[in-house]
Amino acid sequence: MSDEKEIDKNSNTSRREFLKKGSIAAAGIMIVPRFVLGGKGYVAPSDRLIIASVGVGGKGQSDIANFSKTGKAEIAYLCDVDDVRASTTVKNFPKAKYYRDWRELFDKESKNFDAVSVSTPDHTHGIVAYHAMQLGKHVYVQKPLTHDIAEARLLTQAAKQYKVVTQMGNQGASNDGTRQLAEWYDAGLIGHVHTVYCWTNRPVWPQGIAWPTTKAEIPSTFDWDLWLGTAPYKDFVNNLVPFNWRGWWDYGTGALGDMGCHLVEAPFRVLGLQYAKDVQASVGSVYVGEFKQGHFPDSCPPSSHITLTFPKTHKSKNDITLHWMDGGIQPERPDELGPDELFGDDGNGTLFIGTKGKMMASTYGADPRLLPTSRTSEVNIAQTIARVPGQAEGHYGQWVEGCLAGYGNTQLSSSFDVAGPLTEALLMANLAVRGHELKGGHIKMLWDNDNMKITNFDAVNQYVKRQYRQGWTI
Repeated sequence: MSDEKEIDKNSNTSRREFLKKGSIAAAGIMIVPRFVLGGKGYVAPSDRLIIASVGVGGKGQSDIANFSKTGKAEIAYLCDVDDVRASTTVKNFPKAKYYRDWRELFDKESKNFDAVSVSTPDHTHGIVAYHAMQLGKHVYVQKPLTHDIAEARLLTQAAKQYKVVTQMGNQGASNDGTRQLAEWYDAGLIGHVHTVYCWTNRPVWPQGIAWPTTKAEIPSTFDWDLWLGTAPYKDFVNNLVPFNWRGWWDYGTGALGDMGCHLVEAPFRVLGLQYAKDVQASVGSVYVGEFKQGHFPDSCPPSSHITLTFPKTHKSKNDITLHWMDGGIQPERPDELGPDELFGDDGNGTLFIGTKGKMMASTYGADPRLLPTSRTSEVNIAQTIARVPGQAEGHYGQWVEGCLAGYGNTQLSSSFDVAGPLTEALLMANLAVRGHELKGGHIKMLWDNDNMKITNFDAVNQYVKRQYRQGWTI
């Protein structure tokens, strides 16, 4: 598998020092992308971005296809722990070199690519992205940006430190809808927002269950140890990969991680939100027998209602209360919405409540509407915010163009200075869910943003930065 297979993947030795030494030894080549080597005003001999993709099945497959559609990206390296799931992408890009271990890919090929796309499960986003950034590589990371709050803060800071172009894969951030909502709000059409509701029908995978007790045989085409990465070692079980990992705390971040970046992005953009100051949660119960409540701490709950408080910003005159609801829970329908009108779409939506009115949107900030909906077609507000050509598909092209232009030369929809705080808010909401499990009840948790900790319930701070498995450190 690797010329360096004698290095024990589970040893105490991290590859961080190897990567650092390699980047220092070849700083002129490895840290500075080749399209800016000539300095300001230099015209590169090629306007193509050379990409290494980590995680190339499922969402990774569609990510790669969208980069390729731009006509300015070359998919040169593919990496996946599952040969079967990667097979379609490998077939579609026969010239790309294939690896199973992203560390081997980075060790051997870092001179030969400019950027890295990360489409792995949540628990490995942070470690892959951070090591790529240390090598001076631009990064595109699927949502949520990271599994832990500490990782999100680290990647946000690293983007500035290493001067790399970044984008999170919440494609709706490039849609016209969120920009329309912002223009309506900036024009004062609904007054000052004080309350926001975001809701989803997720999870659509198992949650609130016990970890399987039956060990399964690992397929020969799948590297379980590499898939586990930073997570504690457990025996392989069926029906975990490639999708149901989302409901387990060791690997996923539940409904918030899956849909929060799509639904809460609009309030962040419209209201200029940053870091929350407190959070509280109530969660749905699980029953395993006749009126007997079960407790399964390894798994996310089947439903939750979480309330976050955000301090006032330059775009709000008051604190903002944001409600998150998942598992099919929805807020009360607004009086201004007709009895037969759809509230959000397909079980998802966002509602803004202001001092002078309300507005709402569907998934990804799409289909923005003022309430009553008849008002939507009656207003005529000038466009003040530039649109992203291609919207969701343009989200990919925006990053490619930004990488080719170089750090600081292009504004992106979900660069880490935006995506980092958004992800932190969602993961902070998950702290309240975990705290509910530990406390056995509902309390308000107070957040010290500078020190990244809950000040009134220390037990939950263990989840701000989890313990990585031996040999897998940032």
